[in-house]
Amino acid sequence: MSDHPIRDARRASRRAGEAGESQFRLMRERRFAPFFWTQFLGAMNDNVFKVGFTSLVTFQAARFSGVDPKTAAFLISAIFIVPFVLFSATSGQIADKYDKATLTRLVKSFEIAVMLVGGAGFLLHDATLLYVCTFLMGVHSTVFGPVKYAYLPQHLKSSELVGGNGLVEMGTFVAILIGTIIGGAAAGLTEHGAMLLATACLVFALIGRAVSAFVPKSEAPQPDLRINWNPFSETWRNLALAKQNRTVFLSLLGISWLWFVGATFLTSFFNFAKDVLSADPDVVTILLATFSIGIGIGSLLCEKLSKRRVEIGLVPLGSIGISVFAIDLFFASHRIAPTGHLLGVGEFLSIASHWRILADLFLLAMFGGFYSVPLYALIQSRSQPTHRARIIAANNILNSFFMIVSALLALALTSMGVGIPGLFLTTALLNIAVAAYIYSLVPEFLLRFVAWVLVHTFYRIRLVDAERIPEQGAAVLVCNHVSFVDAIVIMSESPRPIRFVMDYRIFRSPFVGWLFRHVKAIPIAPAHEDAELLARAYDACGRALAEGDLVCIFPEGKLTRTGELNPFRHGISEILRRHAAPVVPIALRGLWGSVFSRHEDTRWPRPVQRGVMSRLTLAVGEPIDPADATPEHLQRIVGALRGARK
Repeated sequence: MSDHPIRDARRASRRAGEAGESQFRLMRERRFAPFFWTQFLGAMNDNVFKVGFTSLVTFQAARFSGVDPKTAAFLISAIFIVPFVLFSATSGQIADKYDKATLTRLVKSFEIAVMLVGGAGFLLHDATLLYVCTFLMGVHSTVFGPVKYAYLPQHLKSSELVGGNGLVEMGTFVAILIGTIIGGAAAGLTEHGAMLLATACLVFALIGRAVSAFVPKSEAPQPDLRINWNPFSETWRNLALAKQNRTVFLSLLGISWLWFVGATFLTSFFNFAKDVLSADPDVVTILLATFSIGIGIGSLLCEKLSKRRVEIGLVPLGSIGISVFAIDLFFASHRIAPTGHLLGVGEFLSIASHWRILADLFLLAMFGGFYSVPLYALIQSRSQPTHRARIIAANNILNSFFMIVSALLALALTSMGVGIPGLFLTTALLNIAVAAYIYSLVPEFLLRFVAWVLVHTFYRIRLVDAERIPEQGAAVLVCNHVSFVDAIVIMSESPRPIRFVMDYRIFRSPFVGWLFRHVKAIPIAPAHEDAELLARAYDACGRALAEGDLVCIFPEGKLTRTGELNPFRHGISEILRRHAAPVVPIALRGLWGSVFSRHEDTRWPRPVQRGVMSRLTLAVGEPIDPADATPEHLQRIVGALRGARK
């Protein structure tokens, strides 16, 4: 631990406060741009190949002997992800042991050889060769996956992590869109389609290899790591590493579930277009384009909605949107009658009911972006750098498992006569159940969601030096106590979880008590009511600080009934006596008179009520040395931060 916690806290504040420009500025910097275009070209090439192959076997099945067009899309998807199960554990170790720039170039060289195999399969109309190529492209993506997501936190600042992940997610789905267009268009050309697909895949692999030469050096975080080549024991070890941090592990499960949902929709589009919408392959491109643009826009919006920090409150918002629009997609597509012929793009877009389907796909995907980007950023920020790539590898293993289950579920439901709309509805209902389960295990997601909705619905929050809340290390936050939502407002603007010290009576409420217990809030009571509980609370605060946590206390001990500060009590001194840590003063302005405060006027609406979209200020002071953090001194600082406005 540093000998200069105040100096370190101030340095962290300055680093966090270096407000960057838009996330798009990263596209001009070598630490990001070559990596971005390398992964972009790889994702695009994956989809040129897979969409071209899937389109050929779905709409030109006669040219491929022994291939069932109804199950080919699901089989191609399953073959592609088998390598993730087999080789992710080894790939994670390799990414932690070796320089990521070197690994990137080796992977892109391998892609060239793979595309030579795929090109031969296209030219010979040999399904076996194409299935082999599908497997090898899965190997390519398996090796590159841990490199891809472990690279970002190594080269980006914490304030850039959400924006960088948003760009990568957006780029991935734009690449999917372009690859889909190229693959689908080429496959639609009966005479020269195979030649065009073979040529395009090889050319994109060559360009990707050339761009990868500009990816900057990325030092190996654990060069002395001894690689365990047994994929089964290492897979178990990686999962055990991930489980050491409960929030990280459940975030991995959350991302894997999104892959389940995404795989179900993406692999269903060909049959959805043909059997439900009575549409030709060009309409598949429209569906995929709509989906890709939606998730791209959702990913980019995350930086603005989260204010350049890891905002996990967006995750529940995303899961709600996914289910709502997936259910509406079922109702929108369930009523479409067959036309007797395959509709082209013009005919498809001329039917009003089809626009509802496109809107559902777009919004479903946009909320998917809200869901995925914060989870990826959370995993990157809370994983130990020395084994971050192996955590990502564990994620890939889980992703693979969930995608395989997705394919098996789709095949099972299809064989039972369930149509594609029914598959969408089943996925939406399962999404509700999975989301409820995950949020019951990690209420931090749910509380951050409540905080995010509160702050963005009821208030226009203005931040003053919020970057002074340290992103790492122990600190005690002290704040004036104006309303019942003070803790939620502070939580919404903190870069990391906070251990709040709260009145023990709050824990008697079944739901609220359950939430705060699960986010490790610390119950406290006045000495005259329960001296033993008071002592235990001080001890719990000391232990939390010793573990490097943020602890927040309201030194007034009760809500103000006048809008003015009550005298600060000596609880802060008791906490610092148990563990000395920097003290960060915080002041809230604008909550007095709101429906959440104890203003004496009980009329509705209150004459002084500050309602929807009223202005609220959160001001943060400089960290204070624990030796100087007397209650009287802290009260003067908090009062000055608050100013005249209550």
